[in-house]
Amino acid sequence: MVQSSLIKPHFINCKGRLIDLSVPKVMGILNVTPDSFYSISRVSDKEQVKQKVAAMLTNGADFIDVGAYSTRPGADFVSEDEEWNRVEPVLNLIQKEFPEALISIDTYRSSVAQRAVSNFGVALINDISAGNLDAKMFETVAHLNVPYIIMHMIGTPQNMQQNVKYRHLMQEVFTYFAEKIERLKKMQVPDVIIDPGFGFSKTLEQNYEILSKLDEFVIFERPVLVGVSRKTMIYKQLNTDPERALNGTTVLNTLALTKGANILRVHDVKEAKEAVELYLKTKQFS
Repeated sequence: MVQSSLIKPHFINCKGRLIDLSVPKVMGILNVTPDSFYSISRVSDKEQVKQKVAAMLTNGADFIDVGAYSTRPGADFVSEDEEWNRVEPVLNLIQKEFPEALISIDTYRSSVAQRAVSNFGVALINDISAGNLDAKMFETVAHLNVPYIIMHMIGTPQNMQQNVKYRHLMQEVFTYFAEKIERLKKMQVPDVIIDPGFGFSKTLEQNYEILSKLDEFVIFERPVLVGVSRKTMIYKQLNTDPERALNGTTVLNTLALTKGANILRVHDVKEAKEAVELYLKTKQFS
């Protein structure tokens, strides 16, 4: 049975719209990169972008997360200018074709976040480094006054998998978030969302330990985002590959929902929305 504390209402303000995250939401992934780990998720031209976004919205995506810098382990470095040159035309297209869509910008660079929000009305900032890779990010988020997703990662995408040694995994992850949330609170950032960072600076075993204890994040009284879609922790455990990891993704997404996840970040929106619907139906009787 899901504890009542796990379904405490969490409202975030997205472009003047209050979004109730006590009803779990789905964030669709739009990769504007040539090297994301799941090749089918990549888009490379305007028509692909239109088709992909239209399909995700039709299937019920609550947010679209646009990223122009692959953060898979060992990913190539991308300059700030290149990141913006990749993402700008996509944001422009989405704004024109899907003006009601709530867009998240997946970046750790404050200048990219600033332009995305100011020029194209992006509704959320999704920062894999929680401000660690750009000293101006917290200040920028406070100025922009948009919901901010902070993820746990040690190091950079290039070296994060060399940083997997913890004396007490959960304690260190919790300390990381406690310090970040306290700083953001002092800067009057109202809407902070926690992402445990599955696949980032963690071994396969550590990923599953965090997932098994996901309900403990309730102590922060902040929404929790879970991003396990087609990741290594699924396909390596099942001895398969990202292309055949949808079933495993759905299983872990469902488990995450039962442990209090408020947002599922996914490649496959339809299947995630179905998991949410069935979870909510079951919750009526708990």
